[in-house]
Amino acid sequence: MAKTAAFGVMHVCTAFGVSYALTGSMTVAGAVTVVEPVVNMVGHYFFDKAWDKHMGHAPAAGQAASQP
Repeated sequence: MAKTAAFGVMHVCTAFGVSYALTGSMTVAGAVTVVEPVVNMVGHYFFDKAWDKHMGHAPAAGQAASQP
């Protein structure tokens, strides 16, 4: 868990640093740093659903199949 937390902190710092370097604005960099992970999580959710539907993957062991 510590490694995951450290990676999360590194990701946030990197996102802020890159955004600030590109825009020169702390406000924009802060907004990107907050908004990007949220958009990424939502995108990942829908990506997983589409992947499972189109690639025909069964639910992982111990998970119930989703109902239509």
